[in-house]
Amino acid sequence: MDEKNIHLTAAEIASVWTGYMNDTLAKSILSFMLKHVDDPEIKPVVQHAYDNFTNQIDQLHQIFEEENFAVPNGFTEKDVNMKAPWLFTDVFCLTYVTHMARIGMITYSGFVTMSIKKEIRDYSIQGLQDMAALYDHAVEIALKKGINARHPYIESPKQIDYVDSKKYFSGLNPFSDKRPLNAIEISHLYMNIQTNEMGVRLCLAFAQTSPSKVVQDFMIRCKNISQKHIKIFVDSLMANDIGAPQVPDTAVSDSTTQTFSDKLMMYHMSLLISAGIGNYATAAAASQRMDLAANYERLSMEVAKLAKSGADIMIDNNWLEQPPGTRNREKLAKNKEKS
Repeated sequence: MDEKNIHLTAAEIASVWTGYMNDTLAKSILSFMLKHVDDPEIKPVVQHAYDNFTNQIDQLHQIFEEENFAVPNGFTEKDVNMKAPWLFTDVFCLTYVTHMARIGMITYSGFVTMSIKKEIRDYSIQGLQDMAALYDHAVEIALKKGINARHPYIESPKQIDYVDSKKYFSGLNPFSDKRPLNAIEISHLYMNIQTNEMGVRLCLAFAQTSPSKVVQDFMIRCKNISQKHIKIFVDSLMANDIGAPQVPDTAVSDSTTQTFSDKLMMYHMSLLISAGIGNYATAAAASQRMDLAANYERLSMEVAKLAKSGADIMIDNNWLEQPPGTRNREKLAKNKEKS
């Protein structure tokens, strides 16, 4: 059978739709960053990111045309006020690109595993390669400038070992000693501190530049929850005499001029929240100490409630673009009977 005559599967439709929403969002943010970033080493990284997302959008337009696929609205230049004053430090821009590349790698790897049709596989694999190259570029520049936040060091193993007691998995009893953290647990704690720190900075920028009291309040609530989660993760590290990560200067300016549309800011926070829930689920599955897994599960519920309140705000303001879905067959049948 000619592959061009094969319709897209639900997974492939989900991939290209989600890709378009995320790529147009990132392009909008990066277009503003490009106008203001000055550092001669950081600006090429931001340009690299902007070019990547632009190319991916072009690929998607071609797929939409070939598949007779309604192009989502996504985000455009109307969602960015290019005349707004400087908002982010150059280091923040570099950290933002690193974070979005990390999310992109996870997202595109999922697209690859869900795609069968060659043109969608090609798009997904290329997107994964682009995000990996972008991440490598961003980390290399951060290392060169001495602003890369490294994971904690621990002693390399000199011999193999086996778990000799079920107590290895304990940790819920507050009256008993907890075993030291292993390398896998440390890495997830550290990563979730980093991602929440990025969320705090973005929430501050969005809160202070939004003209909507509802959006401002939501962003402040997101910031407070992220800070609370950071403290929980830092306390787990400190209890094992592991210092908290030293994050780079990811400050935002004191501008209060609306820079991005409320629709864009709310969707962006929704994207970060979704990525955070995914990170927590992965960390919970990988953590063998039960108190850590329980923390991730509890915090995931809190973040899920936050996501629901954000979605309600977007629905109330007609900002939430609906993903493609199936028709309600029962409703169609009833409407046919009435006619």
